[in-house]
Amino acid sequence: MLQQRSLRLLSSLSHRAPRSAAAPLSASLRCRRGYSIHADASVGNKIKDIDPTKLTITTTKTPKDLLPAEELIFGRNFSDHMLSLEWTASEGWLPARITPYQNLSLDPATCVFHYAFECFEGMKAYKDKQGDIRLFRPDRNMARLNKSSARIALPTFDGDALIDIIGKFVKTDKRFIPDARGYSLYLRPTMIGTQRTLGVGPPASALLYVIASPVGPYYPTGFKAISLEATDYAVRAWPGGVGDKKLGANYAPCILPQMQAASRGFHQNLWLFGEEEFVTEVGTMNLFAAIKNKETGKPELLTAPLDGTILEGVTRDSILALARERLEPKGWTVSERKFTMKDIAEAADDGRMMEIFGAGTAAIVAPVRKISWKGRLVDCGLEDHVEAGPVAQQMKDWMESIQYGDEDHPWSYKVI
Repeated sequence: MLQQRSLRLLSSLSHRAPRSAAAPLSASLRCRRGYSIHADASVGNKIKDIDPTKLTITTTKTPKDLLPAEELIFGRNFSDHMLSLEWTASEGWLPARITPYQNLSLDPATCVFHYAFECFEGMKAYKDKQGDIRLFRPDRNMARLNKSSARIALPTFDGDALIDIIGKFVKTDKRFIPDARGYSLYLRPTMIGTQRTLGVGPPASALLYVIASPVGPYYPTGFKAISLEATDYAVRAWPGGVGDKKLGANYAPCILPQMQAASRGFHQNLWLFGEEEFVTEVGTMNLFAAIKNKETGKPELLTAPLDGTILEGVTRDSILALARERLEPKGWTVSERKFTMKDIAEAADDGRMMEIFGAGTAAIVAPVRKISWKGRLVDCGLEDHVEAGPVAQQMKDWMESIQYGDEDHPWSYKVI
């Protein structure tokens, strides 16, 4: 179990902003031409890591009006401020700044535009019944962001230090966290390569920034079952590739198949892999299937293994941990193993299918009603009048209880 960590706001921040704090964020100020050997921020005495004590905060003079919770559309509205840190190969991480939300100023030759030096994270801040702010397992997001950035030759950082300043950023924009259950402040840490060059090589400069968006349910329909189209004509990820990293380049190619599925009346793609048609992910979520095992007859909760074809989801890991702690004592088997679309169809035909649901930060869980596959609709175990099976509903309740601080749990980080 992870130890409880508190995020403390510095009480002695200077009220004087640095001269550059109000200027546009120019991530290319220290960019070099040509190639440069990549220097990890944690290597060498002269390469500085993130220092939370150097954070400066400049608050906006034109605060935005808050939208009613019911009018929020996922990822469309943003808070007053943003957090940003620049990095150079020669100096490491420069002091972090919280500034009014603003545009970035980047040269047209900046490498992120040409070679996709970009990775990101998705996490949320919640408000508990006492009005306190909570983050859910931010250490997992920091670890994954470091894995993603390292894979594309961008700098790594001290995860605890970034959690510290993200906590201060969230506290600055606390008023944007809706009070209603099911609502939160979605956080988008993003890292981009900012070197001004058309040469292909590791960037000598980078920008890490965090923006925030108040959000409600991911799907406009709310917590209702979705339908999927099994997709075998396009591949989302493959072993040895980068589909297990949270890179922007992984997402754009998935939009066209999603549009095609939507044109046929389905909410998302179910990504299949290989001639065997292994089940991998659903849309941008991990997938779980609850079935009765063909050999033992016992209930089994299964999901695809971390073999390079799926993202290492924080929600996925949380569901697995909760299931092993709370379902296995009740006779369940919890498995990370390969399974195929044919296995799903056979379980449905044999009456062994219990339920299927997606899992991710944005939606938490998304129950699945039908899957279109080879000209048929595979039933996923839900009765017509039911929107979620008992396992999906239980997981949603367990997760939200922790996220909103109703349950005292080491995954919930209180920002103080």
